[in-house]
Amino acid sequence: MARLARTGIVASALGLLATLAAGASAPADTPAALQFELQRLRETGGVLYLAAHPDDENTELITYLSRGRHVRTAYLSLTRGDGGQNELGRDFDASLGVLRTQELLAARRLDGGRQFFSRAIDFGFSKSPEETLRIWNHDAVLSDVVRVIREFRPDVIITRFPIPPGSGGHGHHTASAILAVEAFKIAGDPKAYPEQIAQGLAPWQPKRILWNAFNFGGGPLPLSGPTFEVDIAGKDPVSGESFGSIAARSRAMHKTQGLGGFTSRVGNGPNVQNFLLLGGDAAKSDFFDGIDTTWAREPGGAEVGRRIDAVIAAFKTDDPAASVPALLELRTQLGALAPDPVVTEKRHDLDHLILGCLGLHTETTIDQAEIVTGSSFTLHHSVSVTSTFPVQWLGARYAGSVERAKSDAVPVRPDRPVQVDSQATLPLETPLSQPYWLRDKPTTGLYTVKDPALIGRPENPPVFPVAQIFDIGGQEFVVESNPVQVVNAATEAASRRPLLAIGPVSFAWKHPLELLEPGHHRTFTLEVTPARAGIVGTLLVTAPSGWQIAPAQQEVKLGGVGESSRFTFELAAPNSAADGQVEVRINIGAKHYHRSRQELAYAHLPTQLLQFNAALHVVAFGVTVNAPKVGYVPGAGDSIPDALAALGCEVVTLTGADLTPEKLSGLSAVVLGVRAFNERTDLADHLPALWAWVESGGTVIAQYNRPNGLKATHLGPYELSIAGDAPRLRVTDETAPVTFLAPDNVVLNQPNKIGPADFANWVQERGAYFPSSWDQAHFVPILAMNDPGEAPLQGSLLVATYGKGHFVYTGLSFFRQLPSGNPGAYRLFANLLSLGQP
Repeated sequence: MARLARTGIVASALGLLATLAAGASAPADTPAALQFELQRLRETGGVLYLAAHPDDENTELITYLSRGRHVRTAYLSLTRGDGGQNELGRDFDASLGVLRTQELLAARRLDGGRQFFSRAIDFGFSKSPEETLRIWNHDAVLSDVVRVIREFRPDVIITRFPIPPGSGGHGHHTASAILAVEAFKIAGDPKAYPEQIAQGLAPWQPKRILWNAFNFGGGPLPLSGPTFEVDIAGKDPVSGESFGSIAARSRAMHKTQGLGGFTSRVGNGPNVQNFLLLGGDAAKSDFFDGIDTTWAREPGGAEVGRRIDAVIAAFKTDDPAASVPALLELRTQLGALAPDPVVTEKRHDLDHLILGCLGLHTETTIDQAEIVTGSSFTLHHSVSVTSTFPVQWLGARYAGSVERAKSDAVPVRPDRPVQVDSQATLPLETPLSQPYWLRDKPTTGLYTVKDPALIGRPENPPVFPVAQIFDIGGQEFVVESNPVQVVNAATEAASRRPLLAIGPVSFAWKHPLELLEPGHHRTFTLEVTPARAGIVGTLLVTAPSGWQIAPAQQEVKLGGVGESSRFTFELAAPNSAADGQVEVRINIGAKHYHRSRQELAYAHLPTQLLQFNAALHVVAFGVTVNAPKVGYVPGAGDSIPDALAALGCEVVTLTGADLTPEKLSGLSAVVLGVRAFNERTDLADHLPALWAWVESGGTVIAQYNRPNGLKATHLGPYELSIAGDAPRLRVTDETAPVTFLAPDNVVLNQPNKIGPADFANWVQERGAYFPSSWDQAHFVPILAMNDPGEAPLQGSLLVATYGKGHFVYTGLSFFRQLPSGNPGAYRLFANLLSLGQP
């Protein structure tokens, strides 16, 4: 038993973390909130909303169902938005998926829904559901949807997007509807995915599946079949805020997608929406037509429903605790029912309600969120109550032990809150904290999740769950929570960092990607930072096959906590082009560690810690660049400056005010970051001066922008437009053949000779948002490419001579290719940087 020290009786006002379920909120103690929880307790109906990405969900419908109808409501986003853009920073791909996961959880905390995911990866824009289902692994993602249906048990499934012959505007969108209908048909069949049945799930057949009808491209709704309408407008019974306003705040949590200022539907007017039957029984006027959503549907549940109604009728707004005896009787009766997912969920909700009526608040805090495995730390348990109903604290349970015996129970009274410290040790074998879907190598379209119990979950279970144990009216209550560190943060959600397991050291290479010439060698620097003092171990570095590194092994003694040590290594590349990973680890006793650390710190979200394998990506290939000093104007955020540095360029960060011939003197080229014309308000007024610099011999490379939200009228010194069919003015097939329209142009010949091989192994896409029209007398289209079955697009790379200089506009996804280490992308970009240079 860990040492437990009584540190005194202190007043405390802390939020209750009574549930670890995603989207669940801490209990409010207001009478209106408690009455709302009572009304929700009597409702057993459920709705699962299903779409492809974060921000696809209809937040007002979720709000209406959850807050207006008291319905169990959840959103299943098949992906985590990994392949999208980031309006706020440089984090993309898996890191962006982690951010968007947290944005969805923040949205659900506002609109009241729960959140689920499948293992599908957002691999970027897809023009067909066939491509999407092939890349995702159709059967695997279908099994995930079936799993969520069997776990959540909705009566109704609602899709955001239609299925053919309708259009979702995106292959992922249409695929999400196809999968929803397929899952609806088989979720009740025990022969479908029988391994789920063996794992404890039961078949479940929803009553109907509906399309929340809207035309993704605008225009008349393509309705054909049984439909009904519902006005989903209304007001939250607790706050009085309109559903539209709550929904707008929920949607505005998708800030990495540029929706932070979302204000649509904030009024109180009607919001009539259409619903089209896709499968199951038709409904005349409501989602739940013909469905019993009362407790009578549960064997032995009719009396439970009657008792809930009696509690509602007798509830005293001036004395919520007066309902506790009746709620305790209800708890006993509910506990006698045969368990199923809905009954289990309602038992949890009832406990949540009882604690709310008592005004019982508990929290376990820690001094530091990050704990080294094997280390001891202090848990601060705090308990307070506002009612006089007898409550006894029996202790805290964690790591399989009870830290206070029942005979030593501590009464909790309004004038006598409790604060108790206990000592604990984080087991040495605890896995280091990492989002569960990022622990193992994924395929192109599917995350690898070895534990099926985690599939569907929005985030990891707690590293070190703590259970506070109470005696309330002779019944034992267990309140589970995740220990948290209280920090200063912009939002309440971000003010508490949960306990995280870290290793005793972390590694960081100076750059995550390094380029070498074949047959050459370079010195690289590794930074090792201890999280525990006095570490002595063996540092080992392993080069990929064909490469040589020295020293490969050395004994090290690290300094104090946070005192980084730097180690240098000489790496020699093979004589031919090569690509590989330099692996690093430190052996400390019988354990070895090999993780980096990456913090995702965004003001609107809890800080996220990622701990990937600390490998250095090294690529050897021939490339020449004649641009010693390059200016960079940041856009929405990318890693292009790191790529320029890897090419050997000195990079100077610029603002709009710096874009004058005088300030740009001495630069070989200026690169405009991705979506700079969408994000920056300081470009438009300084473009004439920038074009004057080009006219005098400079080179400007403008990367892609979105057609909507441009903050400048002219994107170049000549007319150029990106207005058009944006979904079609892109090439999503990263293997699409490339035709050289101007094979003799300097861009394809100097200083690097560009050939078809330079377009091999691109990732995610060729490019997006290609110009729809341009001044054909001045711009030279360099490349043509197209997705299968479509006409070639010629706007991916446009080059114009302007005076003595050059202007380049490109929709090619250099911002993805360069960080991935693609040699051809580097060679082509080097040619663009070198335009006009001797």
